[in-house]
Amino acid sequence: MCRNIRTLFNFEPPASDREIHDAALQFVRKLSGTTRPAKRNEAAFDRAVNSIAKSARELLDSLETSQPPRNREEEAAKARARSAIRFG
Repeated sequence: MCRNIRTLFNFEPPASDREIHDAALQFVRKLSGTTRPAKRNEAAFDRAVNSIAKSARELLDSLETSQPPRNREEEAAKARARSAIRFG
């Protein structure tokens, strides 16, 4: 499940709220061991996702670097090349 969590820091354009929410959702899914919680656990699941997304946004907004922002398309191309080598 956590394979879908990607690095979100230092990209141009910056990570969107949707990307951060999706990463938080994957994290909560991994911790809980389920992709969809039972009806009685939905509120706790949603609170956890929102709390983690808020914390992640605060983290990303406060991090600093001297490196230039990375290009999303270039990074995706590198990932595809690594995947092609790995899975041929």
